[in-house]
Amino acid sequence: MILCYITDRNQFPGSESARRKRLLQKIAEAARAGVDYIQLREKDLPARELELLAREAMRVLLETRASRLAPRLLINSRADVALATRAHGIHLRSDDISPRDLRALWARASRNQKRKTRNPVISVSCHTVDEVARAAAARADFALFGPVFEKSGVATPRGLDLLRRACHQRIPVLALGGVTLENVPLCLDAGATGIAAIRLFQQDDIASVVRRLRM
Repeated sequence: MILCYITDRNQFPGSESARRKRLLQKIAEAARAGVDYIQLREKDLPARELELLAREAMRVLLETRASRLAPRLLINSRADVALATRAHGIHLRSDDISPRDLRALWARASRNQKRKTRNPVISVSCHTVDEVARAAAARADFALFGPVFEKSGVATPRGLDLLRRACHQRIPVLALGGVTLENVPLCLDAGATGIAAIRLFQQDDIASVVRRLRM
């Protein structure tokens, strides 16, 4: 089961400095617990501040890496920041650049910088079955489909039936939106390869959550 922790430092109390410190601690927890991906989703940060935070996140991952199974860091929508910080990849919105085009731009930028970089991991947020199909055709590595369950203040949940249809596409699909320990089995029964979440990981002890999910 693939596990993706999506960050949101604004959920932590205190000053900006305190929230960033707490976020980096959570990223370290995720690394030690064996989460597969960490999506740095601090959308309110300007590019320079996001780059500084991403560099710190990459440093934390290197310092806490216990094995070759360390998490991979995905930067939300900013390929320039991912390249500059040597992050592992990018998470795209459904209306973002095509994953295929992004891979070409990434390769060109790497050549221009005269450095060898790994092929980026690319995930895509999807809200319809057609969007999942397009992500698969454009060579994304996996899709985040949601919101699957009810969440206050967001669009109508897609539900398990649409998740099941999305999981029939030729791409791994992670369930997103209102995911809890109790409803994860429903997502897996629908065909999801794993789950992505903010609160499930960020508001609980990550090691305990991962142990329960992988029992």
